[in-house]
Amino acid sequence: MPTRPAPRIHLGPEGDPFLAEGIRRGGGVLVPLDEAEAVVWAQGPDTFPGALPDTVRWVQLPFAGIEPWLAAGVVDSARSWTSAAGAYSGNVAEHTMMTLLAGVRSLREQLSATSWRKDEFDPRVGTVQGTTVAIVGCGGIGRALIPYLAASRCRILAVTRSGVPVPGADETLPADRVGEVWSRADHFVIAAPATAATRHLVGRSELAQMSPSSWIVNVARGTLIDTDALVDALRAGTIGGAALDVTDPEPLPDGHPLWTLPNALITPHVANPATGLPRALADHVAGNVARFAAGEPLAGVIDPVAGY
Repeated sequence: MPTRPAPRIHLGPEGDPFLAEGIRRGGGVLVPLDEAEAVVWAQGPDTFPGALPDTVRWVQLPFAGIEPWLAAGVVDSARSWTSAAGAYSGNVAEHTMMTLLAGVRSLREQLSATSWRKDEFDPRVGTVQGTTVAIVGCGGIGRALIPYLAASRCRILAVTRSGVPVPGADETLPADRVGEVWSRADHFVIAAPATAATRHLVGRSELAQMSPSSWIVNVARGTLIDTDALVDALRAGTIGGAALDVTDPEPLPDGHPLWTLPNALITPHVANPATGLPRALADHVAGNVARFAAGEPLAGVIDPVAGY
């Protein structure tokens, strides 16, 4: 059989060594933009070329969230575009499990204590063992989280756009049935894409259906939760708490009530640590370059209409 030529890849705007290695590992060769049939971009849309050569058939973007790219009008229909969706799933899943456990175990209060209080009964301290956890938007992050939850014998409700069964989940629901999970699960992980349709996916009605011990973890986008409604629920104690790596607004301003509410855990959008980004993205790029070279479907293909 004839050997396929190595795909010609332009890496921009500069020669990131991890991505360059990933391109070569995937079987590609680095070329100038005017010779490229694919582009791997390492920065945001503000540095992206105003126009691409007609020879470019695929563009790999560096982020899982592509809202700025869509807002800038960069993504077109003349070629395939892929995001980094799935590249960082393991890192974010680890953070998700950590913050869920920290919340359910009331770790914030435990760590801030200055006296021994072991004999005091605190009904807020619970366990994740054997609970039902709903993963709303069970894509790459959700799938990476499932083994962590399975190790704690959790029952897992997965919500995806299509409703196609997710491996490892006990039940999978399509997005149009997401309303069923709020009263059925003990805890909730929000990992859905941010679109016009998912803005305030979790609002007053959804929060009201949760139990007083429920924790909600958001590792996707702050706009998926109605912040004012969440603050009210946390203050009233109608839910157990919230662990938020993303907020609305973001950055969360100094003095915002979420900073001081004892049942709120805030991390500054660090579920995907910067130290692990280059290598994780390089692995993703290597895989997609290999798929492109073989003429196989790419990972993380962007649907501009759907918004992710």
